[in-house]
Amino acid sequence: MRTCDSHGIPLNMPWPAHGDMMTHMSNEKPKRNLGRITIVVVVVIVAIIAGAFGYQSMNNSSPSMQSTSQSMSATGSMTESQPVSVLGAGATFPAPLIQRWTVEYHNLYSSVTINYNPIGSGGGIQQITAKTVDFGASDAPLSDKQMANASGLVLMPETLGGVAVTYNLNSYGISNSTTINFSGDVLVGIYMGTITKWNDPAIQALNPGLNLPSATIAAVHRSDGSGTTYAFTDYLSTVNPDWKSAVGRSTSVTWPADKTASGIGAKGNAGVAGTVVNTQGAIGYVDVIYAVNNHLGIGAVKNAAGNFIVPTLQTILYAAANATGTPNPSDLRLHIVNAPGDQSYPIATYTYILIYKDMSANPSTTLAKAQALAKFLWWAIHDGQKYSEGLIYVPLPQNIVSADEQLLLSLNYQGQQLITQ
Repeated sequence: MRTCDSHGIPLNMPWPAHGDMMTHMSNEKPKRNLGRITIVVVVVIVAIIAGAFGYQSMNNSSPSMQSTSQSMSATGSMTESQPVSVLGAGATFPAPLIQRWTVEYHNLYSSVTINYNPIGSGGGIQQITAKTVDFGASDAPLSDKQMANASGLVLMPETLGGVAVTYNLNSYGISNSTTINFSGDVLVGIYMGTITKWNDPAIQALNPGLNLPSATIAAVHRSDGSGTTYAFTDYLSTVNPDWKSAVGRSTSVTWPADKTASGIGAKGNAGVAGTVVNTQGAIGYVDVIYAVNNHLGIGAVKNAAGNFIVPTLQTILYAAANATGTPNPSDLRLHIVNAPGDQSYPIATYTYILIYKDMSANPSTTLAKAQALAKFLWWAIHDGQKYSEGLIYVPLPQNIVSADEQLLLSLNYQGQQLITQ
C-alpha cells in the first residue's frame, strides 16, 4: 500500500475542511502566497537540473571507470554490462546440462543470454567450422582433418557422461526395471543385423534365467551426425575388429542393420529415446539422462574386466579416472571407452565445447560476446559443475578442470587476453 503520492506527500495527511481552508486563504495576502509558490517552484526546478547534470557527468566519466564495468578475472567476477547474446549449437548429449547452465547463469547475470541449439554434434562441428555460431559442442573429439579445416579451433571438455543401452520389451512381459546384460560382440551382432531375435542364443547366454521372447529386434540408431554415435561406435570398434574394419567409429556411419530392415533411424537423443518408447522389441543407445527421463530399460554392458556394469555416476567416474591419464591442455581430445577397472562403465565419454582460441577469428563473435562467453565457460567448469549430478552427468575431475583453466587463460581477442588472474 502506498503511503505517499508521487511528490512524497503522505496520502493520509489530514486536510482542513473546505470552510476552514477558505477562511485561511482569505486572511493571506495573494501576492505573498504567489511569491512563496514561485520560490518553491524555482527551487524544485534547480534541483532537478542539478541532478540531471550530475547523472550525465557520472555516465560520461573516464574510460577507466567504464572499463571497470566490463572487467573479468579468472574468478569470473564481472559487473553487469550492456546486454549480450551468445549463440551456440551442437551435441544433444549434454544439452540438458548446458541448457540448465544457460538459465542459472542468466539468473546471475541478467545482461548475458546464452542460447544453445541442440542440433547434434555433426551440426555443431559444421556450424562452428563455418563460423555461424559463437561456440559449438560435440561428444566426438574432432579428427586432425577436422581441426585443420577450422584453424585455431580448440576443444574443452565440459562434462562427462555415459551412453546407455536401452530397450523396450514391456509387451513381452519384461519390465523396464529388468536389467539385461550385453557384451560388445552381442551389440555388434545386433547392429550388424546378424542377431535379429531377442532370444538369440548369444543374448540368452548372457542372461541365464531370463525368459527372452522370440521377438524381432528393432535396432534404433541416430540418423543425424552425433557424438553419441561416435562414443557408441568407438566402443564397438575398440572391442570388435570386425566392426572396426567394416563400419568404424564416426559421428555418422552406414548401419548394416538397415540393410536387413531391422534398423530404424531417429534424430537426436530425444528421437532415439522416443522411438524406443514407441517400438516394442526395440533397442537403442542414448545418453543416460534420456533413458531415465523416458523410463526405459537400461542394460548392463560387459567391461574390459569382464564384469557387467550399468551406467551410474560412480561407474562413469571410475572409467574417467582409469583412462584419462595426464591431460595435455594443448590437446584435450580424450578417449575413455572400454576403460580398465573392475567397476568402469565401458561406454563413457567426455563431451566438448568448441571455440576459437582467438575468438576474433569468428566474424560473428564481437569482443563483448567473447568476454561473456569466456566468463560463462569459466563459470561452467567451476560453479556450473554442481548441476551435473542432478542430471546424471559426472562433475569434471580436478585434473580436467585444471587443464581447462589453462586453456581458458589462453583465449584472446586480437591478442587481448579474455581471462586474467
